[in-house]
Amino acid sequence: MEIILASGSPRRRDLLGKLGWNVRVIVPETDERALPGESPENLCVRLSAAKAAKAAGMIPCNENVPIVGADTIVVVDGDVLGKPADEDEGFLMLKRLQGRAHEVLTGVSVIGKGRTFSGMERTRVNFRTLDDEAARAYAATGEGADKAGGYAIQGKGSLLAASIEGDYFNVVGLPLCRLSFMIEEMGLNLPLQWGARI
Repeated sequence: MEIILASGSPRRRDLLGKLGWNVRVIVPETDERALPGESPENLCVRLSAAKAAKAAGMIPCNENVPIVGADTIVVVDGDVLGKPADEDEGFLMLKRLQGRAHEVLTGVSVIGKGRTFSGMERTRVNFRTLDDEAARAYAATGEGADKAGGYAIQGKGSLLAASIEGDYFNVVGLPLCRLSFMIEEMGLNLPLQWGARI
């Protein structure tokens, strides 16, 4: 199965590649700032749809390949934590998340066959308690530099999460089961997604 990923995230590409899908990457320029009064839920869904739509405008109109846009954010106390600007900001994010729960929201949009499907996945992550030394040591690894909330659940950051309630892949950056349901709505059922010849 072929798919167009409207994201430069190597993690998303890797997740889709492990499904055996042929992934083409298009990285559209998108303003990721929230609109005045916009909720975190609306923000991530709107951005996922904007990314998919921009990518769709960059390919020939006769192509009939699903185009996937996604946007992942971390929310704590109603505040959206983006990607840390530097190591110090990464440390401050980890200190804010330590010893408590936060939510990871991913908006997903799929465009194909003249239709657009959008949705959102929510996962609750409970962090272990961190002292300043541990938080600084993780921030210094650089692993969280380009990730919402300043950490990567699939790497060294796996030692930060005491528990997860919901879709693990959502925390990595792409809720695969939700995406599969959306692609199924386009007429590509699960056997076809697995590459079965029916």
